Amino acid sequence: MNQFERKTTNSEETSQIAARLAAFLQPGDVIALEGDLGAGKTTFTKGLAQGLEIRKTVNSPTFTIIKEYKGKLPLYHMDVYRVADAYEDLGFDEYFEGDGVTVVEWAHLIEEQLPAERLTIFLYREEDDQRRVVFVPQGKRYEQLCKEIFS
Repeated sequence: MNQFERKTTNSEETSQIAARLAAFLQPGDVIALEGDLGAGKTTFTKGLAQGLEIRKTVNSPTFTIIKEYKGKLPLYHMDVYRVADAYEDLGFDEYFEGDGVTVVEWAHLIEEQLPAERLTIFLYREEDDQRRVVFVPQGKRYEQLCKEIFS
């Protein structure tokens, strides 16, 4: 499986990578975000929102689980950290198959509900504000998307 990697030195660079990704996104795209607390998952999502021309302030939906934003494409931002049961039917598939882009923080917690084809992004905290951002495409669409972004 191919993976693509980029290092960032601050949160602005992390947001810029996400904004670049946003330019290539299509309805129905699913992005799974993984990383420890404070690794930059919400920062990455804010960059996506900026790239999708979303004007509203984006913050983590930790207690609401799902927040929806309107922009060039709708953005469905999920934080499943507090989902008690990985098989709980919260209607995730309606978002995954919807007309927008779905971002799932802590996606491994609902692995069984995620579509097989998706883009998984790992954010690793290095030192200070540095991050290592690793894109792991699952499916031909996402492999091509990564090649475009990293070319």
